[in-house]
Amino acid sequence: MKITEVKAHVLEAAIKEPFSWSFNSASKRGSCIVEIVTDSGLEGWGECFGPPELNAAVVRAFAGYLVGQDPLKTEGLWQLLYEKFRDQGQKGLVVTALSGVDIALWDIKGKHFNAPVCQLMGGPLRADVEAYATGTYRLNHGDPHDYVVKEAEGYRREGFKGIKLKIGFDVHADASLIRAVRKAIGPDCKLMLDANHGFDTLEAIQLGHMVADQDITWFEEPVIPEDLNAYCEVRAKQPIPVAGGECEFTRYGFRPILTMGAIDILQPDTCAAGGLSECKKIADMAMAFGVRYIPHVWGTAIGLAASLQLLAVLPPMPLRLTPREPLLEFDRSEHPFRQAVVTQPIEHQNGRVRIPTGPGLGIEVDRDALKRFSKAA
Repeated sequence: MKITEVKAHVLEAAIKEPFSWSFNSASKRGSCIVEIVTDSGLEGWGECFGPPELNAAVVRAFAGYLVGQDPLKTEGLWQLLYEKFRDQGQKGLVVTALSGVDIALWDIKGKHFNAPVCQLMGGPLRADVEAYATGTYRLNHGDPHDYVVKEAEGYRREGFKGIKLKIGFDVHADASLIRAVRKAIGPDCKLMLDANHGFDTLEAIQLGHMVADQDITWFEEPVIPEDLNAYCEVRAKQPIPVAGGECEFTRYGFRPILTMGAIDILQPDTCAAGGLSECKKIADMAMAFGVRYIPHVWGTAIGLAASLQLLAVLPPMPLRLTPREPLLEFDRSEHPFRQAVVTQPIEHQNGRVRIPTGPGLGIEVDRDALKRFSKAA
């Protein structure tokens, strides 16, 4: 079996209600979907996290190295692409594009062996995972104490046992909103904070102390991701567990995070940090350091399916009679084609999501949806 074609589909759709987070805003959703075609008739699908057009350009640059290759050589092809682009591609777009390619290759491998990816990665340890809801972005109108609190209450009613709240705007305003959301969702629901690196070190430490009594599960991206010393300081000087890693890439990027003890909860994005091949290595590293691994997920059902296949094989940590199972980030913000790109949507049931059991990623891509949401259409 040989690779005959590598395609990059750039998808885009406007959203009805633009929303913001600490440093940016969105009026549309976009994605780069990777399709790898083989001479056997099998095709594989992957997704790249980040700017769709730029990811697509790198994926197309990869094509010359991939056509004619055996798609089952996932490890060899990962190394080939990484090494060809190493000098300027150790982080960022080269690795996000490589992630989409790697996921697509694993999809082909699973279809070839008629098994889900998780079976080929060692076998599933669970059939479903607990999901937490991500949303609570800021709107251009209204009071967050009204619409964010109502949104969080809605997730609780849907059955989610964990909710992530967007902060990073102002320490005192954020602290007030955190208390309001905690009161609304009750004491038995996990509450995570995500500042999207909107604070400096002093603000993050201050905020951590101000809401320490609110039973916060983690404090995500409190400061800019490249300043590991700041992460260490925030972790040492306030009591809430620190999470991060969605802006980091490959085992080489995560090594200093682990050796410096900068983060309590590691959050690589499977569609950004190097794909399934690399994220399994990162997860094994995290376990060796006693650090929890909860992947960042923010894209379409293709990336969601890849994350679920990885979550299926992550061992509980620690290994005890009542182990702590991994969690799935389940984005609830507006996304017109998140589920439309697959024929069978991946949805939650009372806050839990089943891991697809079909061959490869366990999904079937809807080509009509690709055409409908194509930016070129």
